[in-house]
Amino acid sequence: MGPTTLPALQTNPKFIFFTDFDGTITWQDSNDFLTDNLGYGAAERKKGNADVLSGRRHFRDLFHEMLDSIDTPFDQCIAALLQNIQLDPGFRAFFDWARANNMPIVVLSGGMEPIIRALLAHYLGEAEAATMQIVSNNVAPLPGKSINDKGGWKIVFHDDSGFGHDKSLEIRPYANLPQDQRPVLFYAGDGVSDLSAAKETDLLFAKAGRDLVTYCETEHVPFTTFNDFSDILATVKDIAEGKLSVKDAATGRK
Repeated sequence: MGPTTLPALQTNPKFIFFTDFDGTITWQDSNDFLTDNLGYGAAERKKGNADVLSGRRHFRDLFHEMLDSIDTPFDQCIAALLQNIQLDPGFRAFFDWARANNMPIVVLSGGMEPIIRALLAHYLGEAEAATMQIVSNNVAPLPGKSINDKGGWKIVFHDDSGFGHDKSLEIRPYANLPQDQRPVLFYAGDGVSDLSAAKETDLLFAKAGRDLVTYCETEHVPFTTFNDFSDILATVKDIAEGKLSVKDAATGRK
C-alpha cells in the first residue's frame, strides 16, 4: 500500500488521530446498550467480555453472539441509540480543533458503520460527520428479509481476524512509512476491541478505569489515560505546539 492509497495522507498532515468510537467518542457503548436492553442482557455480555480479556474467547465470536441476541429491526435500534447514547462532552471542541489544524480523524470501530454515521451526523451535523473516515463492520439483511424487519439483520465483519475488525491493519501502513513522510500517529480507545491497535501508534490515549488501561500495563504498552476528549485536546495541542514530546506524554495511569 503506497502513500497515495492512504486516505488520511491526502492533506499532507503532521498528525493523524485514530480513534475507537463506542465508549470513546461516545459516553456509552452503543453495542452494549443494544445487547443489555434489546438482547440477552448485561450479565451475559460481561461474562463474555471477561472471557475475551482472559484469552478464552475471540472478540469476534462474542460480538456475533451479542448481536444475534437482538431481533429488533435495525431502524428501531438506531432510533433507540439516538435517544440514549451521548457524545463525549469534549469531542466537539476536539473535532473543531482537528479540522482547523489539518489533523485527520480516522474512526476505527469494532461496531457497525450505519450506527456510527447516524450518531455522528446527529451530534455533529451531516456535513461535518462526512469529513471523517470510518473503518468499521457493516450490516446486511438476512435471506428474504430487510434489515428493518424483526430479526432481519446481521453483522458483516470487516475482516477475518479474531477481532472481526483488526484495527492494527489500518494503522500499520501509516506506521511503516519512511520517516520523512510519516506523520505522528495518535490513538484513543477504551476496551477489548482496541487491543490490536494499542501497540501501533506513537501515543495511545486509554480511557481511565477501562479494560485497555489494564491491558497496556500488563503488556508494557506506553500510554496515557484520559477522562474525556478535553484531556486529549490539551495533550495533542501541547505536542502540536512543541511544548511536549510524545514520549513525555506517555505518563501511564494518572
